[in-house]
Amino acid sequence: MRKNVKMLDELQTIDLKIDGYKGEKEALQGEIAVLDAKVAGAQSTISEKQGELALLNGEIGTLEEGIATEAENIRRTEAHQKDIKTKKEYQAVSREITTAKKLSAELEEQLLQKMGQTEELKKAITGIEENLSALEQNFASQKGEVQGKIDRLEADISGVIAAREAIVKGLPATMMKRYQLLREQRRGVAVVEARDGSCLGCNMQLPPQLYNTLFRGNELIVCPHCQRVLVLRQEEQG
Repeated sequence: MRKNVKMLDELQTIDLKIDGYKGEKEALQGEIAVLDAKVAGAQSTISEKQGELALLNGEIGTLEEGIATEAENIRRTEAHQKDIKTKKEYQAVSREITTAKKLSAELEEQLLQKMGQTEELKKAITGIEENLSALEQNFASQKGEVQGKIDRLEADISGVIAAREAIVKGLPATMMKRYQLLREQRRGVAVVEARDGSCLGCNMQLPPQLYNTLFRGNELIVCPHCQRVLVLRQEEQG
């Protein structure tokens, strides 16, 4: 049993190391996700701005058509003005021309505003595109560096997996099942050291008889408080 407990302790050490590697890997993958989000955000902003630009161009086209229509109406009305015989008709046509010219002026003012907005949008898009280009270059460099770290972590994980599998094969299935269950219930820590009469997993005092039983090493001892498997490390080293 002493050998099995020692192997279980070694397995715990390996699993905690793997947990650490996986935690680092997840953190690095999170960094890549943040970089991806920045690039995606810039691309989304460009798409939005381009959509706004398309709408403005459509409005500009409509205004230009309206101005052209009013100009043609004014031209025709002014041409018709020469054939008018009465003062009343002349005044009515004059008012019509004045109204058309006012509307045309308003349309031209709106057109100038839209064209100004268009120029501002184009400048904004150009600026964002330049920033995106720099961001993508920087991202490629950072992503390559981070991915390199992830690859090294995966290699480290692969390096200890073989040792883990060898230990698992040497342990009874019932012990492994209990170990895995404890790992799930106790945040990854199923095996803890007992020292100076206490469990270092929950820092609770152990019954003296139970603690003394650990030295014999002929059975699997668990903490009565946290249920973790207890091992003696300090005494063994001494």
